[in-house]
Amino acid sequence: MNFLAHAYLSGDSKDIVIGNFIADAVKGKNYNNYRQGIIDGILLHRKIDSFTDQHPIVSRTKIRLRPHFGKYSSVVSDLYYDHFLALYWSDYSTKPLKDFTLSIYNIIQTEIEIMPEEVKYFFPYMVKNDWLFQYQTFYGMQRAFEGMSRRAKFDSKMENGVEVLKNEYDFFEQDFRQFFPELKKFVLES
Repeated sequence: MNFLAHAYLSGDSKDIVIGNFIADAVKGKNYNNYRQGIIDGILLHRKIDSFTDQHPIVSRTKIRLRPHFGKYSSVVSDLYYDHFLALYWSDYSTKPLKDFTLSIYNIIQTEIEIMPEEVKYFFPYMVKNDWLFQYQTFYGMQRAFEGMSRRAKFDSKMENGVEVLKNEYDFFEQDFRQFFPELKKFVLES
């Protein structure tokens, strides 16, 4: 799961949203530098990632992606799933996607001074280009993949992410539709 799904699964707690949002930039036990609600969000993020990484449906998605993206298959599958969440947002939320994404940006902005440096660096670009809302479009996805490809340490081929998505769209959509309700249930029961 990428930023949109993590934000969605955070519920209504601002601290959980913040923790879930910054978790990838908080290594090891460095989460102890934050207040308890943010710690809870970081730990929720890690639970979501663990559940996702071990799930057979997600494994099927990654196996399908491996010939195209190698070790970056997990990153690509996370973004594909955010694409489908954004595209079918009204199936999962009564709050319009635009309103939701603006509220997430606002929550992060109000606490920007406590964000890890990595988040402080990319967050202005996220807001300016409205990444979370744009995940629903191929244009937005292409921009995200190109940016990630530029930042990858190895040749990731992620710039081809939209092309692969279009070629096997039904397969990836089906995987998302089967997996996401199970993830929601897992989070609610955690």
